[in-house]
Amino acid sequence: MENTTSQSNSIVENTTDFIPLQGTDYVEFYTGNAKQAAHFYKTAFGFQSLAYAGPETGMKDKVSYVIRQNKITFVLTTPLRPGNVIADHIYQHGDGVKVLALKVKDATSAYNEAIQRGGKTYMSPVILKDEQGEVVLSGIHTYGETIHLFVERENYRGIFMPGFREWKTAYNPPPTGLLYVDHCVGNVGWNQMNTWVKFYEEVMGFKNILSFDDKDISTEYSALMSKVMSNGNGFVKFPINEPAAGKKKSQVEEYLDFYNGEGVQHVAIATDDIVKTVTELKGRGVEFLVIPPSYYATILDRVGKIDEDLQPLSELGILIDRDEEGYLLQIFSKPLQDRPTLFFEIIQRKGAKSFGKGNFKALFQALEREQAARGNL
Repeated sequence: MENTTSQSNSIVENTTDFIPLQGTDYVEFYTGNAKQAAHFYKTAFGFQSLAYAGPETGMKDKVSYVIRQNKITFVLTTPLRPGNVIADHIYQHGDGVKVLALKVKDATSAYNEAIQRGGKTYMSPVILKDEQGEVVLSGIHTYGETIHLFVERENYRGIFMPGFREWKTAYNPPPTGLLYVDHCVGNVGWNQMNTWVKFYEEVMGFKNILSFDDKDISTEYSALMSKVMSNGNGFVKFPINEPAAGKKKSQVEEYLDFYNGEGVQHVAIATDDIVKTVTELKGRGVEFLVIPPSYYATILDRVGKIDEDLQPLSELGILIDRDEEGYLLQIFSKPLQDRPTLFFEIIQRKGAKSFGKGNFKALFQALEREQAARGNL
């Protein structure tokens, strides 16, 4: 679960949130083969085995493997038979994020606050119990088929939650320095960004802390618009992207086509040593977007002095940007599955609270090279 103190530099704390969020509890992926996906995330990203649920634990229709690294928890879920919502989700979307679970002190209160402000019910509050205590879950729908679960676990002492057992494996590769979920980005359809901005403002009590239009995020060929939504304490941030008109198909349009709808575009994960982390990830086979050497020729003129040596950043393709409060280092993986949909961002914040606006053009050009290679630009 998220340690909120590790993110206290994100935004000025606001204690008046009507849904007080303590951070990201877990991210759940619906995937075609959870056992193999767990092996991939362990091998490539350094996650560790944590918990398991399936027929052996009384869950007859699906299996879930829970993996963890520091304060990041992933749940990987696969249906055991066709003709159900999980199987249908995978058929429609491929592997992708279904649940963005948020840790709260009171899941019933969070649910009631969201519903009375216009949220759509996914799960009324339920209490899960075993000999280790209880977990309270509730949930609402958001863009596409993505949901937010509110997770109350203060009265639970078990490994993950009732219905799961500890999953011990002999194979546990060392971690790669990934610390916590920094933000999760959603891609929505044409002219839908402001609809979902309004949802997060009215239903969840978030604030729009940054906005980018097609003048900020564009190249010769494509463009998008984006608004960053944050809860009051800054522990949970959800940028929302929508396509904008361009000469050719944008990355958001390609995502919407291949995901067959709206959904989570990428999960951004924090590290405190991006050079070490990315070096390790590359050594384990994780592929990242390629940034041309020309990007680094004048980068320090734009961002000023940084603590890191520029050469390893250039060799790894790590982007640099600065705002009024510091700078950040970031890099984006290629899609983690064959459909060009979900990818990861690795980010190290050196005081900066922004999202790399100065890197958008270089990032877009790298994405467009990948799109062109797939024949989708």
